[in-house]
Amino acid sequence: MYLNCHTYYSLKYGTLSPQQLVDAAIGHGIETLVLTDINNTSCAYQFVRACNKAGIKPVLGIEFRRASRLTDDRDEVNVFSIKDSHFVYLGIAQNKEGWRELNAHLSHYSMCNEPIPEVAPDFENAYVIYRKLPKPIDQLRANEFIGVMPGEVNHLFSSYLRNFQDSLVVFSPVSFLDKEGFRVHKLLRCIDLNIVIGKLTPVHCAKASERMYGPEELKQIYSSYPTILENTERLLQSCCIEMHSTSLNNRQSFTGSKAGDMKLLYKLALNGCIRRYGGRNKKARERTEKELKIIDKLGFAAYFLITWDIVRYAQTVGYYHVGRGSGANSIVAFNLYITDVDPMDLDLYFERFINPHRSSPPDFDIDFSWDERDDVTDYIFKRYGKEHTALLATYNTFKGKSIIRELGKVFGLPKADIDLIVNEPLATEKHHSFAKYIFRFGKLIEGFPNYLSIHAGGILISEESLFYHTSIQMMPKGFPVTHFDMYGAEDLEFHKYDILSQRGLGHIKDAVKLVASNQGKAVDVRNVELIKQDLQVRKQLKSGQCIGCFYIESPAMRGLLTKLACDNYVQLVAASSIIRPGVAKSGMMREYISRFHDPDSFTYIHPIFEEHLGETYGVMVYQEDVMKIVHHFAGLELDESDVLRRIMTGKKKSSDTFTRLREKYFSNCKQRAYPDDLTQEVWRQIESFSGYSFCKAHSASFAVESFQSLYLKTYYPKEFMVAVINNFGGFYNTEIYVHEARMCGAKIEAPCINHSRYLTHIYGDEIYIGFVHVAQLERRLVQKILNERDDNGSFQGLNDFVSRLDVSKEQLEILIRVGAFRFTGLNKYALMWEKNAVHNPAIRRNRSAHLFGVEEEDFDLPIMEEDVYEQAFDEIELLGFPLCSPFDLVETEFRGDISSEDMVLNLGKRIRMVGYFVTRKNVTTSNRKLMNFGTWLDCKGKFFDSTHFPPSLARYPFKGKGCYVLTGKIVEDFGFPSIEVDKMEKLTYIKDVRY
Repeated sequence: MYLNCHTYYSLKYGTLSPQQLVDAAIGHGIETLVLTDINNTSCAYQFVRACNKAGIKPVLGIEFRRASRLTDDRDEVNVFSIKDSHFVYLGIAQNKEGWRELNAHLSHYSMCNEPIPEVAPDFENAYVIYRKLPKPIDQLRANEFIGVMPGEVNHLFSSYLRNFQDSLVVFSPVSFLDKEGFRVHKLLRCIDLNIVIGKLTPVHCAKASERMYGPEELKQIYSSYPTILENTERLLQSCCIEMHSTSLNNRQSFTGSKAGDMKLLYKLALNGCIRRYGGRNKKARERTEKELKIIDKLGFAAYFLITWDIVRYAQTVGYYHVGRGSGANSIVAFNLYITDVDPMDLDLYFERFINPHRSSPPDFDIDFSWDERDDVTDYIFKRYGKEHTALLATYNTFKGKSIIRELGKVFGLPKADIDLIVNEPLATEKHHSFAKYIFRFGKLIEGFPNYLSIHAGGILISEESLFYHTSIQMMPKGFPVTHFDMYGAEDLEFHKYDILSQRGLGHIKDAVKLVASNQGKAVDVRNVELIKQDLQVRKQLKSGQCIGCFYIESPAMRGLLTKLACDNYVQLVAASSIIRPGVAKSGMMREYISRFHDPDSFTYIHPIFEEHLGETYGVMVYQEDVMKIVHHFAGLELDESDVLRRIMTGKKKSSDTFTRLREKYFSNCKQRAYPDDLTQEVWRQIESFSGYSFCKAHSASFAVESFQSLYLKTYYPKEFMVAVINNFGGFYNTEIYVHEARMCGAKIEAPCINHSRYLTHIYGDEIYIGFVHVAQLERRLVQKILNERDDNGSFQGLNDFVSRLDVSKEQLEILIRVGAFRFTGLNKYALMWEKNAVHNPAIRRNRSAHLFGVEEEDFDLPIMEEDVYEQAFDEIELLGFPLCSPFDLVETEFRGDISSEDMVLNLGKRIRMVGYFVTRKNVTTSNRKLMNFGTWLDCKGKFFDSTHFPPSLARYPFKGKGCYVLTGKIVEDFGFPSIEVDKMEKLTYIKDVRY
């Protein structure tokens, strides 16, 4: 009788989790339950599993709704939003084919963003329940019914429906459990509609009666019409749905058969082994064959071949890629050129990727340049079919400050009052009187799904149609997503193909192109082995001067590289994982550095640490190290060790499992007669370390890309820095990369209408800043400038420019102020005067040239001198930074007692330094106080670092961009100097004489 139950996946409508819905049914003794979320199928398997566990018969369906108001422009309205929608009909699956039909129906209209039709199609394996008939009742098919709500039963005696009782069923929606739930529902509806609570009307929310009645209560309500009850029971009895968690959900073969897959995989892997290692490397061949046997046993051949196929496509069209993650532990992946990390060279732990005890599927992380990833994704969809391929969803949930802001708006609080509650949640005496309700109801909706989004890169490829498991929804990027997220995919044992994007590959790709165009040289960055051995590249790495280089440019990494005197690939692999928060938090990063410098200064806490972690001086650096120690030190099985690792890296789906494994760890250690303090210390290291660690293969993949970046930075620094500027998204802002290009010998030029492009470009040693960096400059105008320049040549001056292009006064002034007409030799005052004389935006430009030209009038201009720093101030406003040295703009000529290169000569001394602020890192101390690590440029353009302990920071806080005098003591940590600041003062810029 419960044909219309909602969970909170009826977004901003339902109030119950799937488990809460099932628990409520258990409490009422309900035997059959139908899940029908609104235009959503996210928790179907979760619901089925919970029902089966509780002994309740699950039935699946969908409540189809459509937007009540539609515009002609479908892009402006999501026709599947619950926000302003009305009930169309209910679809209830009789079996798995019915579930496929319902999902296909919802997906079809979602994909084309068309409203659900008022009349249901001819479902062969699904029931349809209407509330408002869109057609004459005598035209209802055998599988179509009309739902009668409990509150409508008493009106049946006077309704024409009384004569059609064979077509009537019980319709008792469940959206909440009690009055409190009804209040939560109304608040969610207000959030969805973006209205205050007083403006919510009954048409936009559920009736107060949409609670879960007891079975006997419902039977009593409908007792006058036993036919309705019989119809409902008969409908429910005819339904049977099964959903299975099995690896068979994945595409089962690449070639058409599993035997064919293994033949192809053997051929590719063994041929690749010869190409990678030569024909005589017995160990490589043995490991390849060992891995192939495990892959065959676990049935992962298709997974490897599909990944190979994706990479092969990318290679054929010339895309760079990086194969990383645990997949890089595999020599088969290396032989197939999925990854460029040699697992033999680094002694990578294949069991971290796949082991015979592991039931969960493996996953590859394949990175592409940010501007090429979508094309690869498009290939996957076209190659493997639209019904079998989808991106994974992720759910943004209600949490923290966002709840306060949303509910604050619903209660009608002014923004100032909402801000006060957000910023000072404990200052209850200052809060609005409604704050207590915000906190009360905020706690109730915390964790509710808010809206569906796209997973970073997870793609599913299924054997059967995905519609047997989920509906799909078209997203703005042009690719559909499943309704369930990565955890739902794991529950169903789907393999996930992570097709990711990153800016670092864009740096490399674009730098290679720029070197070819600027120097006429073809650069090969794929010969990683040669690059890793290049002495100049290793010298660059050891210097720590790696600005722009993937993953190793941050101040923290620069410091770590210096402290480790890192000059080779293996050390960089370790450094890439050591820098992660987990190692630092456990105190082992500093311990690793200390042991690196003095290997004889420590004793391993246990012989097993020396045996298995000797390469890293007994410090757990990689995720595999957690597995090794838990397995060899505490005696957990290899699969248990992997499960524990997965839980502790943030995938804690079952606290019961974690508790059981933790207890087994301590129990086993006790059986092995370890001292309690040793057991506790090892667990402390495991627990604090593993949450933020990398697997070794992941670090190795990052290190490969870092070396490729370093190679370009070392030999082609100017082109490389232009590529970094043009890909955005690095650790620093554009200003720092422009500065670094200047330090590499480039001459930096402001935007110019005759030389600049949309992006920054290099000509020889001259770098012209791209128009993209000019604030408020319209992209449409930029494209007109570039097209006109390509078609008819360079502009001769301002008059020529305005005669050839339609440009507004405001846009023309921006170009003049940024210096784009400086090639004329006129200063900006003269150009502004000329603009007033020659520019008339009311006249549309005639693009045809005059046969004999046009005689220009001469104007006598008043002499107006431009101040030497006016251009710098205009650049600050329009570009966000000056192209001159910022030190030229400070009033004082004092540049500090020393520069950064002299810091090591002044250790322990109290010194004044002048620095231009680059960035800072916020750190919370053990007693919950804020401290900072700062990064600066000195007047010679070199970086240096500062430490600001809580007392100093509280007294002398940062005050934004600019130059500062830092006073403090010069200290050193493993050869890396910094200044411990006890006083800081921001320097005043000279005045802009125009104001």
